[in-house]
Amino acid sequence: MFGERHDLHHEFPEHAELIHRLLGSDQEFAALYKEYDNLDAEILDLEQKGEPVTDEVAEGMKYRRLQLKDKLYAMLQANS
Repeated sequence: MFGERHDLHHEFPEHAELIHRLLGSDQEFAALYKEYDNLDAEILDLEQKGEPVTDEVAEGMKYRRLQLKDKLYAMLQANS
């Protein structure tokens, strides 16, 4: 949704403990998580401020966020 956070703790509350554990023990997970979180914050900032950005750029950012979320979810599933 527009102007809404999509951080992993809200997206996957059932995996909150696992997310915390992987952040401390899996460097790849931590790096992807950081990229995802930074991108999510950037998208939210653009939406809230109404920054001028092309649809192509906005959709590209959202697509990358979705790719990261899919990868992170797969890692959560593999470790649960």
